[in-house]
Amino acid sequence: MTSSKIVVDSAMRAAAHLRSSKLPKEVSKMASAMLSSAPSGGAHTLPDLTYDYNAMEPVISAETMTIHHSKHHNAYVTNLNVALEKLDAAASAGDASAIIGLQGALNFNGGGHVNHTLFWENLCSTADSELKDGPLKSAIDASFGDLDSMKQELSAMSVGVQGSGWGWLGYNAKTGRIECATRANQDPLEATTGLKPLLGIDVWEHAYYVDYRNVRPEYVSKIWEVINWDTVEKRLIDASK
Repeated sequence: MTSSKIVVDSAMRAAAHLRSSKLPKEVSKMASAMLSSAPSGGAHTLPDLTYDYNAMEPVISAETMTIHHSKHHNAYVTNLNVALEKLDAAASAGDASAIIGLQGALNFNGGGHVNHTLFWENLCSTADSELKDGPLKSAIDASFGDLDSMKQELSAMSVGVQGSGWGWLGYNAKTGRIECATRANQDPLEATTGLKPLLGIDVWEHAYYVDYRNVRPEYVSKIWEVINWDTVEKRLIDASK
């Protein structure tokens, strides 16, 4: 049986075999939700990019993009699918301990997949990076005063992440404003803070070491030149509906 078939079957039968199992209610609910979230094709896949690996040069080199996308992101996808297969087996066996033990792998690799997918989408060539007048610019002005002030705040927070993690611009549905945040490792923004992700800056060292060695501040200062503001604005519009 292929891995895709395994995950498809688990998504289809998750509710049935979890309801009849002896698993604690919260463990059963969590496992069912994770298994049922598998895409219709059966397994998570590495997303294709809408641009070539060299599209962000000289800010991000083709070498960095190739390694980052085809190696690092691909590893998160592969390991997420492996963890989901193990979750399916543990749920079918009613093994609550095994299910709980898989949470670290599911959170880390699932977060890595989600975060990187968002990251690729909010990048573009320097020629296409332009913040136009519109809802996003107005929201930035309302929350930070101007674009430069937002950049300074998010840059400082991103540079200051200890170890590995992400800097984010997110939409707060409760206040109707946008704000800056950071998350450690691969913790996804929305699942851990409730903020809707608009723009992400990957500050794991693999995102910049080839081009900037360990000089994270230089990388963060340059990445603003390849932000796809059209994508960020679309996310804001969708999040505020």
